Amino acid sequence: MERPTPISPDRERWQTREAEPDEVGERLDKWLSNWTGLSRSRVKTLMENNHVRVDGDIQTNATHKVKPDIEYAILVPPPVDDTPTPENIPLDILYEDDQLIVVNKPSGMTVHPAPGSRSATLVNALLYHCKDTLSGIGGVMRPGIVHRLDKDTSGVLVVAKTDRAHRYLSKQFAKHTIERVYTLYVRGAPKPRTGRIESRLARSPHDRKKQAIVRGTLGDMDFSEHGRHAVTHYEYIRGFGQQSNAAIGTPKVSHIECRLETGRTHQIRVHMAAIHCPLLGDPLYGKQSGFLTANKPDEAALRESILKFKRQALHARLLGFLHPITKELMVFEADIPQDMKHLESALMGLETP
Repeated sequence: MERPTPISPDRERWQTREAEPDEVGERLDKWLSNWTGLSRSRVKTLMENNHVRVDGDIQTNATHKVKPDIEYAILVPPPVDDTPTPENIPLDILYEDDQLIVVNKPSGMTVHPAPGSRSATLVNALLYHCKDTLSGIGGVMRPGIVHRLDKDTSGVLVVAKTDRAHRYLSKQFAKHTIERVYTLYVRGAPKPRTGRIESRLARSPHDRKKQAIVRGTLGDMDFSEHGRHAVTHYEYIRGFGQQSNAAIGTPKVSHIECRLETGRTHQIRVHMAAIHCPLLGDPLYGKQSGFLTANKPDEAALRESILKFKRQALHARLLGFLHPITKELMVFEADIPQDMKHLESALMGLETP
């Protein structure tokens, strides 16, 4: 019998067939992949979304063995146009000319569209505001995007309007000549109070959402060539409260400023956690609670504030670079947002000896 050709997702409908004798016993995901021409990962996603049926019943087990004389059905939705669309979203614009635009990105806003965040991103807002004047070097999904901030990190970000500006700004980022200062609040206090953290960072082998310091590279770049070189300079600004069972003057929480020499994914969050000072509110690299005592009046209120603070306490306060045309040094600052001001107010209530 001639086998069916790979199906086409031109329209959303169930495709059905039975297995050939020599196909019986194959894993369902592999068999469906061979039949449809889709990747096995795509097939597994369809199965997870209840788009595969075996003899009329939903089947989500990818290891299910194909059987004879059974009708198998798969529903392949038509392709979705991923091209970002302009959206009328207000922007906090710090500066704009015909070459670039500098914005103060709020926390909770993703910089560019990605799986799970197709709309309400900074790119959607920029497309509406700038029309067709954004640089195309970043591609359709990332027009004008030269650098990024995490979704839940607020602060200053520059976007290129022209390819010339994009190339010039990218070169400055690559040479680490961009000035970047971040304000953050962390548990404990760093030792020493001012310092430099150097390591290599790579995706965690245990959790793909996290970055991790490559084993043996903290302060020793010759140990491994794996991962990306990362350097963070930090400075202690002030402390709040007093750690129990610690020397007088050891705060429970510290206000820190970081200057980035490099700009790797989650760099500050990973580096501060590595020196035992995780950011307050960080869901990936720091515990939300556990270091405050609920039965102490001053700490109970702060504990409540931290539990309500649903993001890492990190703000890109300052960004400095040379203008791509005039070569003038331009420095932009944005004060910490309201949620971090509320957090700081709560921290001020901690008793300090």
